[in-house]
Amino acid sequence: MRALLILFPAILMAQTPPPATKAAPAPKAATPAAKGATPAAKGATPSTAAKSAKAKATTPAAAPGALTTDDQKTIYALGLSMAQQLSQLGISPEEYAIVRQALADAAAGKPALEVSAWQAKFGPFTQARSAKMAAAEKVKAKAFLDTAAAEPGATRASSGLVYRELAAGTGASPKASDRVRVNYRGTLINGTEFDSSYKRNMPAEFPLTGVIPCWTEGVQKMKVGDKSKLVCPSDLAYGDQGRPSIPPGSTLVFEIELLAINP
Repeated sequence: MRALLILFPAILMAQTPPPATKAAPAPKAATPAAKGATPAAKGATPSTAAKSAKAKATTPAAAPGALTTDDQKTIYALGLSMAQQLSQLGISPEEYAIVRQALADAAAGKPALEVSAWQAKFGPFTQARSAKMAAAEKVKAKAFLDTAAAEPGATRASSGLVYRELAAGTGASPKASDRVRVNYRGTLINGTEFDSSYKRNMPAEFPLTGVIPCWTEGVQKMKVGDKSKLVCPSDLAYGDQGRPSIPPGSTLVFEIELLAINP
């Protein structure tokens, strides 16, 4: 299996709902009285009761408290990780509402269906959604790749890689068997940054045989001290699978500084 350039956090999504926990009683909803309910308190007029019900119905729900403990922040990060994974499937706002309902039902111990009865559909569903997203990304990327290849100083390799030197270095060029130390920034074609060694303030080091093909090919074109731009078609990056924060079929853009070669 091809080693990854970037290590993304992963979360194992539960296949069965968690055990129910005893929750505090929910507040009474401001709905019309059920059949058989006692009449309103003596002296309360219909207009007063209606106003009271309306006030309860429009009271906003309490916002979650600040994330103060490591456990709270970890749980929040798990939620973000789940959202990243769902984004790979092109989940719509309406479908996110279904996800929220599923989480609420699982927490209440009252799931609307059995997970085991639907597990066989998980694979075909995710494959179909990923394929649809990948096809759309590739359509958008074609014009971007053509524009990048037309930039002054850019070259397009037979593999589809678009390479452009941004600042010249004077050192040696690495071989595929070498380890290199680099600083880099990676973005989607819309400019969204998904990774940066600059933000971590820590250069990355790895063997050129252990990264995406775009890097294996492109970094060998560089000299120590070079800063270059690589525009990587999806088949030289993460293909139709994508990664968290990288949609399936994405063309990626990297700005790379080659700092050192370590044989």
